[in-house]
Amino acid sequence: MKILLMIISILLIAIGLLQSGKAESASNVISGGNDSLFANRKERGGELFITRLTAGLGAAFFIICIIMGL
Repeated sequence: MKILLMIISILLIAIGLLQSGKAESASNVISGGNDSLFANRKERGGELFITRLTAGLGAAFFIICIIMGL
């Protein structure tokens, strides 16, 4: 169980680094350039897959942690 938890955590880190940021740059957020920050952007293709994979791995990580804690 611990090995599976380690594998999932490494995959979560790798997938998290692959995701593109929602804000284009941090300077736009700080300086108030929020025109594109709240824009309605749909994820398609690879981005949608990575987002769903991240959610699935996060849920699996959470469930395994709860099971190991009991």
